[in-house]
Amino acid sequence: MTLKTHDFYFDLPPELIAQTPLERRDASRLLALDKTSGAWSHRRFYDLPSLLRPGDCLILNDSRVLPARLLGQRLPGGGACEVLLLIDRGDRVWECLVRPGKRMRPGTRLSFGDGALTAEVAGETEGGGRLVRFDYEGIFLEVLERLGKMPLPPYIKAELQDKERYQTVYSKVTGSAAAPTAGLHFTPELLGELTGMGVQLGYVTLHVGLGTFRPVKAEDIGDHEMHSEYCVLPQETADLINTTKAAGGRVICVGTTSCRTVESWAGEDGHMSAAAGWTNIFIYPGYRFKVLDGLITNFHLPESTLIMLVSALAGREHVLAAYEEAVRERYRFFSFGDAMFISDHI
Repeated sequence: MTLKTHDFYFDLPPELIAQTPLERRDASRLLALDKTSGAWSHRRFYDLPSLLRPGDCLILNDSRVLPARLLGQRLPGGGACEVLLLIDRGDRVWECLVRPGKRMRPGTRLSFGDGALTAEVAGETEGGGRLVRFDYEGIFLEVLERLGKMPLPPYIKAELQDKERYQTVYSKVTGSAAAPTAGLHFTPELLGELTGMGVQLGYVTLHVGLGTFRPVKAEDIGDHEMHSEYCVLPQETADLINTTKAAGGRVICVGTTSCRTVESWAGEDGHMSAAAGWTNIFIYPGYRFKVLDGLITNFHLPESTLIMLVSALAGREHVLAAYEEAVRERYRFFSFGDAMFISDHI
């Protein structure tokens, strides 16, 4: 049976899309879903230790979001402009999305922060983006920390008061255009509680691209062309996964990004080795997981590749029923919303 994109539709009231983060990270709600039976229970994220066991390991994505949204002016004396950094092409050139596109042709000069950062549009890309060459003093990432804003998803309209709330507390390697949002619920104290009870932590890096928000336009999901993202699986994380499996523990991925990284580099027998490179793995029902036993994830957009991945793990009917329950119970959805824990025997 061919699955259609519309098979992953559910009705979401717009007011359930969370616009701001909760004051306390781990106070978000947590819907625990048994992937085999489809049974669910309602928890809080700080209850997570009761759902994990000594000997389990959590795999977390330590990518850090680039404050990649720059607001400035076109020179000389031009109007406002917006530049969103996507990919570092080297030699101070970045592939970017720009607005207003019609007024930012090659040769257009730009200024940000009253001239603290200047740039010139150097070329166009196939997808309608721009190659922009920047001119600055010092270290570019430090300039961005001063002048850049967080590139919040398009469905979040509210201004973010504290940039760190769109970063996980364990973020380390800068390079994402969007946060790996399942990890936003963790606090240092909760991570300490988990390690204290014998849950081990392993880290991968996947730099989230804006393709994660790209809608699936193909009618048959198998025809969808998945975006590519760069990811790294260190040897110590590979070793942790191998020893966890050998000892009978569960591998629980925090977020679809961690899941995609682990599953991209796993051998057919589930054995892991260090790896790095681009992945365009597309996980949807029918996929056989090689490593992952459970998943912590937020609530995703209807008809998105992310809800398809979750459905591959727990079954489309179970997932859609759980989503309907979340809507009934007024859970908060998407990046700043609530979370799910999906595993067996919950």
